[in-house]
Amino acid sequence: MYKTQILLQKIICFAALAVSALMFVYSLGLMTDLYDSLYPTMMDPSNIDDTWVTGSQIYYHMQPFNKLLLVCSIGMVLLACLLFITSTHSRRRYYVGNAASVGLFALAGTAASVWSHLELEKFKAEFLQINFDELRDFAEMWETPYVDSTFWFDAHYAVFGLMLLVVVLLVANYFWKLNLMKAEAKLLKEGRRASA
Repeated sequence: MYKTQILLQKIICFAALAVSALMFVYSLGLMTDLYDSLYPTMMDPSNIDDTWVTGSQIYYHMQPFNKLLLVCSIGMVLLACLLFITSTHSRRRYYVGNAASVGLFALAGTAASVWSHLELEKFKAEFLQINFDELRDFAEMWETPYVDSTFWFDAHYAVFGLMLLVVVLLVANYFWKLNLMKAEAKLLKEGRRASA
């Protein structure tokens, strides 16, 4: 039973690292379409209300969120690395360091997912308020990209859904490990009694 559990905990720890890296890549790509299509519409970047397209200010409104998301994603990568530093991926028995690394990753992953979802839904609603007729006309006149897709906003369901799945698996694995450790301790105690 321990072999199966250790194999699964290793897979889960690598999945935690992979989904944290995915979150980092997502944070880098999130603003790409907005930059390509909306930034050129700004006549004076120091005055975001001076624009050719109504609603294009979302590009500036999202900047603080995107910077914080990037910092959070780097933090998640570091917390995933902490799982490996504490040998959570390979340890037969868990100790305080393993509990702390699992707990930190689970709390941070859950908080980042919920916060990002709420913010991105708000920004998606703002994005849909853009005057796309004006944007289309601007793109045709200045030969800039025209983007009306909500792909990057919708992609967060996959990214943060995977993050929450990994969090659930990591926590479930932790409790499975505790049960196995208790069962092993009980067997050792009974074995000592029998030999005495």
